[in-house]
Amino acid sequence: MSKPDKPSQSRRKFIKNSAIAGTAATVGPWVVSPKVLASSGEVNVTMWTDYIPAPVIEDFNAKTGIQVNYKELGSNEELINQMKATKGAGVDLCSPTNNRSGQWVALDLLQPFDYGRIANLGNVNPAMLKVGDMEWNFGGKGSHWLPFIWGTEAIGWRTDMYSPPGGTPSYGNIWDKEVEGKTMIRPHSGMLGAGLYMETIGELEPGDVWKAYSSEEAMRPIWQKITDFCIAKKSQIKLFWNDTDSQKNGFLNDGVVVGQTWDGPVLAMKSAGEPVTYQAPKEGAMAWVDSIAMSAAAANVDQAYALIDYVFQPEVAGKSINIHGYNSAILGADKYTDDNYKKNFAEAYPGDALANLNPWPAEPQWYADVRTEFRNKFVNA
Repeated sequence: MSKPDKPSQSRRKFIKNSAIAGTAATVGPWVVSPKVLASSGEVNVTMWTDYIPAPVIEDFNAKTGIQVNYKELGSNEELINQMKATKGAGVDLCSPTNNRSGQWVALDLLQPFDYGRIANLGNVNPAMLKVGDMEWNFGGKGSHWLPFIWGTEAIGWRTDMYSPPGGTPSYGNIWDKEVEGKTMIRPHSGMLGAGLYMETIGELEPGDVWKAYSSEEAMRPIWQKITDFCIAKKSQIKLFWNDTDSQKNGFLNDGVVVGQTWDGPVLAMKSAGEPVTYQAPKEGAMAWVDSIAMSAAAANVDQAYALIDYVFQPEVAGKSINIHGYNSAILGADKYTDDNYKKNFAEAYPGDALANLNPWPAEPQWYADVRTEFRNKFVNA
């Protein structure tokens, strides 16, 4: 079984569409059902940092009386392990990433959504919504995944200490000798970025990184080369990050001058006036879509649907964007963003960068397991 040189055009298209989408008819005014208002109560949310920012939570609570108990998420692995350990108990809503469906399908830890209970569903980017209908429709019971936030992983740097050679960043910047001991990556995705760079310098064949998703037999020799490359250059790495705060601290407190990072943390710092910036590299930014998913053991279903409907309003989504720095799956959210967001977006994705996005392909469990094996060899070397 072969893979195209890049993820399928349809995967690229659904993320690109969200980046250039205009507006959609919005449902309003927002109304909370009498049933929810009568119950008030709470909803337990496990999501990535600031996906539902504190001011939005406060507004929702003021309008509904519903308390949002928000637990920050560090990684998809952390989320899966937590949900498996408790069989989903204590979680109403969580946020798995689009490419992880193969790791959730057999767990029976999520429940399908009732689209009829989400009045503002029409505000959601339809190309992204289709991902849930197709890839998260477990057992033909309906989508277990609603698109919420999208973003990328690319190159961030301290503008007062570094400038990419030639002006255009590359995943290879992480491995430049001039920044030895001053770079940061998340191990497994940084290794993938290294692989994309290795394709450009002839140390891997073009398309090898995507070919590795086709089978374990194809993956192992490719990732062995990537691992050998990274181990030989491990002295480049100052910091392995795993969440938003560790990326911010890397640039602000730990001496990092260039890193392979998420867009949100760096652009949020940039908006706050810190000397950092973020840009898609010449190899193409890695793109992902994070979701809202409902635990099969959710104890506060009415309250969960009320929160979903609330955050699917364009004005609320735009307010959130201004705080966390990522991008929204809600059409029309950009109308409510500030000038900083618009400027940052244009500078992060110049030229044909949006057409050159690399959506992460779906990851079967065997791929995740083998990748972890090579990741650990690198980190422990």
